[in-house]
Formats: sequence, C-alpha cells, structure tokens
Amino acid sequence: MSKPPLPPFDQKSAEQKVRLAEDTWNTRTPETVALAYTESSLWRNRDLFIHGRAEIKAFLERKWRRELNYRLIKELWIFGGHRLAVRFAYEYHDEIGQWYRAYGNENWEFNDEGLMQRRIASINDIPIDEHERLFRWPLGRRPDSHPGLSELGL
Repeated sequence: MSKPPLPPFDQKSAEQKVRLAEDTWNTRTPETVALAYTESSLWRNRDLFIHGRAEIKAFLERKWRRELNYRLIKELWIFGGHRLAVRFAYEYHDEIGQWYRAYGNENWEFNDEGLMQRRIASINDIPIDEHERLFRWPLGRRPDSHPGLSELGL
C-alpha cells in the first residue's frame, strides 16, 4: 500500500502531506486515520507509547469519545528526506461542555511508501471559553478559505 506524496519530500510535497494528514484527522474516523501508518508504527503521544496500527485505532477511538466537536489545523514547520516536523492546534470540548485548545508539535518519519512509521507528539491543552474558539467551520475538512495557524497568530 502506498500513501502519496512519497518521500523524499520537497516543499510542495511536504505541504501536501501535512494537509492530507489534517484532512484525514478531521474525519475523526479511526479506521481511516490508522491506514496512514505502518502496521508497526511507533508513537509517543503525550505520555503514551503506542505500537502498531491496531493500538493507533484503539487510541483514536478513545480520544474522539472524549474530545467532542474536534477540529484540527496542522502546519509544516520543516522537512528533510523522509521526515517532517509539524506544529498543530485543535479545539474540542469535553462531555460537560468545557472547550479546550490543544497546541503541539509532531515529528514524523515515513517509509518509502509514504506511510508514517514514527510519530512523536508533544501536546498541551488549555481551557478556553466558547467565545474564544477560532476553529468554527462545519465538522470535517477545514475549508481552503479558513486561515491556518500562522494567519490566526497561533
């Protein structure tokens, strides 16, 4: 299975890879998101160490049961060869309606087929009031006209 664009990345293909990842995560469909990773992918997500596609899927199922109305923006930071560094922010609320904005950085490493084999994520959540939300598009893919992180000053 291949997931273009494939490494080694140039500016354009790196930006495409990041946007495709954002679009896929905004589906909030664990099965679809997990297919972007190798069967033996290794993750560090906050304080969790996740191994393989099955654990990724299970993690995402738990995540999106807790993080409701999730909307994500990713932005390329830097690229080289088979690796990308990405910064991101997402907004969600919990079951009692408290909104949060999560900020983070990810380091990604891909195999030759364009599947991610390593993901290292550092993430911080900050409570926000509903009126402070910046990500207000309908659930799903962020519209092309919606500003990215830099344009939003994040």
